[in-house]
Amino acid sequence: MTAAEAPADLREYRSAYQEPADFDAFWRETLDAADAHPLDLVLTPVATGLRTIEVFDAAFRGFGGHLVKGWLRVPRHRDGPLPAVVQFHGYASGRGHPLDDLLWPSAGYAHLLMDTRGQGGAYAGGGGTPDPVGAGPAYPGFMTRGIAGKETYYYRRVYTDAVRAVRAVRDAGLADPARVGVTGASQGGGIALAVAGLVPGLRALHVQAPLMCDIRHAVRTSNDGPYQEISGYLAAHRTSVADVFTTLAYFDGIAFARRATAPAWFSTGLLDQVCPPSTAFGAFHAYTGPKEIRAWEFNGHDAGGSLDLETALAAFHPALTAVP
Repeated sequence: MTAAEAPADLREYRSAYQEPADFDAFWRETLDAADAHPLDLVLTPVATGLRTIEVFDAAFRGFGGHLVKGWLRVPRHRDGPLPAVVQFHGYASGRGHPLDDLLWPSAGYAHLLMDTRGQGGAYAGGGGTPDPVGAGPAYPGFMTRGIAGKETYYYRRVYTDAVRAVRAVRDAGLADPARVGVTGASQGGGIALAVAGLVPGLRALHVQAPLMCDIRHAVRTSNDGPYQEISGYLAAHRTSVADVFTTLAYFDGIAFARRATAPAWFSTGLLDQVCPPSTAFGAFHAYTGPKEIRAWEFNGHDAGGSLDLETALAAFHPALTAVP
């Protein structure tokens, strides 16, 4: 089901989100502060037994100069710099095992999978990146950490790490800096969308069931998953509603979609109770670059799963392999 075939209410839906007047200034100052720290990229080969793919333990400096980990995987047999894909993982997951996530390097790309700081205790074999920044009272999970202000909110650090991850893959010497795309599902999709709005010169974007889009609407309509952390927090902090959504306005995918220009492929499951399909369509309609969306009629938060990844592979090939 394409955008044209989606229900009329989704084709016509537009988010009511209003971005803060100082949105661009906030992110410019945030990224400038990060750039004051050296990237300090270190790639350490990992013995895996794979014959066609090399794996490197990647480490670089993200927000605040904090150490961020990831896996950089590249085809073992290559001739010159490769097109690259930077991937961000789902909520509470981690970078996992070196043998995981072999799709993109198997397709011929340099592939950096970034660890999301503080996560990895629940899925995908764990993560290796701490979050050394403290925060005030929070509901269990990550969605409300530091939510009292935009300067302290958790995803300020995560989005900054992700921008630095793109710089890391561009500086690694294994990839063509002019041929980089970003991808992710759920939380990873929300991070990828933010990166697309913050990093110039990206060549492609693929997001499945993106989190952190049309957030206030999502908190009201989601029946499962991370958004319930925000509603749970507000149930206890009843006088903080305005302040919480003021903070979240600086991290909403709608604002980043308005600033992104890379060709983009979105997907959503019409039965998704975690990231309601209207939130994906809200980001899609706000997106300023060339775009397509696939709405999977009987799928939930998997948003088409591996079948949708076939779309990404087919789309990324011409977008990333063409020489600028």
